[in-house]
Amino acid sequence: MLKNYIKIGWRNLKTNRLFSIINILGLALGLSITILLFLSITYERSYNTMYSNKANIYRVLVNTNESYDKQILCTAPAALTPAIKNDIPDVKYAARILKHGFGETAFVKVGNTTFLEKELYWCDPELFDIFNIKFLQGEASSAISRPNTITISKSTAKKYFGDADPMGKLIVVDSDEKLEVTGVFENFPENSSLHCNAIASFSSTFAFKNPSWGNSSFETYLQLNENISQANTESQLNSLLDKNVDKEGQWFHLTLQPLEKVHLYSADFSNSYSKRVGDIDEINNLSFLGILILLIACVNYMNLMTAKSAKRSKDVGIYKTLGASFKSLIARFYAETGIITLLALVIGVFITILFIPLFNQLTAQQLEVSLLFKPQVLIGIVLFWVIATLVAGSYPAFYLSSISPNSALTSTKKDGSSIINIRKGLVVLQFAASIILIVGVLVIYQQLQFMQNQKLGFDSDNVVAISTTAVNGNDKKEALVQEYESLSMVSDIAMAQGFPGVTVSGRMLFKTENDENGLKIQTNRVDAQIIDLLKLKLIAGKTLPLIKQQGDTISEVVLNKKALDYLGYTPEESIGKKVLIQGFRGNVFIVGIVDDFNFESLHQPIGAYAFHNRRTEAKNFALVRFNSNSLTNTMDQLESKFLKINPGSAFEYIFLDKNIEQLYAQERKTAILGFTFSILAIFVACLGLFGLAAFTAEQRKKEIGIRKVLGATIMGITQMLSMDFLKLVAVAIVIAFPIAYWLMHEWLQNFAYRIDFSWYIFAISGILAIVIALITVSFQAVKAALSNPVKSLRTE
Repeated sequence: MLKNYIKIGWRNLKTNRLFSIINILGLALGLSITILLFLSITYERSYNTMYSNKANIYRVLVNTNESYDKQILCTAPAALTPAIKNDIPDVKYAARILKHGFGETAFVKVGNTTFLEKELYWCDPELFDIFNIKFLQGEASSAISRPNTITISKSTAKKYFGDADPMGKLIVVDSDEKLEVTGVFENFPENSSLHCNAIASFSSTFAFKNPSWGNSSFETYLQLNENISQANTESQLNSLLDKNVDKEGQWFHLTLQPLEKVHLYSADFSNSYSKRVGDIDEINNLSFLGILILLIACVNYMNLMTAKSAKRSKDVGIYKTLGASFKSLIARFYAETGIITLLALVIGVFITILFIPLFNQLTAQQLEVSLLFKPQVLIGIVLFWVIATLVAGSYPAFYLSSISPNSALTSTKKDGSSIINIRKGLVVLQFAASIILIVGVLVIYQQLQFMQNQKLGFDSDNVVAISTTAVNGNDKKEALVQEYESLSMVSDIAMAQGFPGVTVSGRMLFKTENDENGLKIQTNRVDAQIIDLLKLKLIAGKTLPLIKQQGDTISEVVLNKKALDYLGYTPEESIGKKVLIQGFRGNVFIVGIVDDFNFESLHQPIGAYAFHNRRTEAKNFALVRFNSNSLTNTMDQLESKFLKINPGSAFEYIFLDKNIEQLYAQERKTAILGFTFSILAIFVACLGLFGLAAFTAEQRKKEIGIRKVLGATIMGITQMLSMDFLKLVAVAIVIAFPIAYWLMHEWLQNFAYRIDFSWYIFAISGILAIVIALITVSFQAVKAALSNPVKSLRTE
């Protein structure tokens, strides 16, 4: 029986070729997009699943109080791990991780060759136990148990030493730290939140000998013993905090984050060391988008099948008259749908394979074709086929199979009216979804443009930040500044700890010594030229002193207006006032006030900021403003001067404007994905509309012939055929706009600085939807209007 149903389905498929092609193409695109998004979601959810102890591994989170805006930090104090080892027996292993230079690139010298290393970490040896890191050479238990030792990954060993044995070799980090290679470990998987190219001994760091409870800069992972409660361990951690830190000094409390949530549930956290952080909201949005596009494709099928209901109902009447049962008819219609969806699935899989490389470029993921053949993915693909078959075939199967033989053979008006209303509802549903996508893309694009064009309060154009981490000693750094000043294209230069767009030192600003709250402030150690270089607006006082004598205990700061507002001074009266900043001992005085500027992304409101000349941090960047039109020539000269001062080193730099653009990489990716999939979704919807218009024109060809004989114009007939569809699009617009407004309003709440909804966003979306529908329908309408009326009248 099933074989017979398949034969009938295949015969119908060949008989109605236009409808079959439209159905298969629409479903193929819908399934392809759904499979692609499913692969992406599967990949994102696969993070950290390779670790055998994953169920008992947690990352310590620092939850700050109101003074720090209730931020959640992925890094904890260095003193926490030793205290855990001493006082909490439920913790089997605990390990700290410090990214080199708090996130700066390391300059690694092997022989006479210097490499740039972005993934060098200083870790406790227990890290190897927690993550079961496989060693190819050396012993995990002792590899970094003593100072000045380092282990490297398999690929890093190949890069540094070629085919030579790296064991026992020395490498030099930042021109002053000599480390012995004591192990080679297997490369970390791409879908691991922990991703290290080199792991050096934590006992070599400043924090090992003098661990602090105040500096929260160390990612800390714990492995709990079996069957230990997360909540109970969190309680013990905070008891440990009470034991070691006075209540007045407790600006945070501690919680644990399961390893399985580290990748997808950390998007709003700060200080993560992960190479790449996912976002569960994005996963949910992609899931919704995949379901929506697959639904649109299924609706196409239902629409076209119901459009042919007049012809198909007569078949049903004949079959029922001959004794066919309700169940057998349902099976027949589902068999036909199953053939179409299976063909669409095969085509969709090939389309997916073709688009995986492009999708990887858009999302910065590492999807591989081999993912398609993993058992869970294959099961998912089969499930999509079953769902598409059940959903797409549901209405044709149950509606047509339920028609009585009498009404099927007489084609009553009541049944015709019912089926037409269903078709109209499906068209409205398709275009409402398409319009929501159009509005979403326009809003995201406009927000991105707003962020790119927003005045940040400083000028990032033609400014390059050159890393000087590998430049040893202040004398060499001063010599580098002098070399750059001699270049004609350099207009300003300043040494700095950091620059807008990168995190510098987080401290607290206090009004008085009795101020129990304080205000979070970022402090940046800089040269006096920084104000001119960034073109900041100085609203009172002056910049920092040009020269600071060795041993000078007086320090100067230039505050932004946000910090000044907290202190309660006017700009003029603040000059010369003493200021209290956490970690700055002695006399610190305000010498200048600059207007507020966006030193972070526009997701956050402007906070307090201070430029200072206190010798608390290294100035590891040379900021250079240039005025040359030849960027290549400028960078060549800057590199030449850099290598003259520091021969054999690597030249690393970043342009400030490019760095700021990277702050919005996620939004840009969302915009590109949204635009791409919206176009595809609209195309799929238009396929259905095109088929429906073709069928309508076919059904009304006798009416069109009569109208033409009676003098109707081509324009009049085209307008008549198009108007019914445009009315449906208008209804879809009315339904879609409120939904789109609510969705995009919620999305914009993620930004401290955002656009206001403008009426023209909806106007453009509505006009686009109407134009797209008109173009789709008018092709068939004009074709029908141009047909020979004599042939049309002979046909019936």
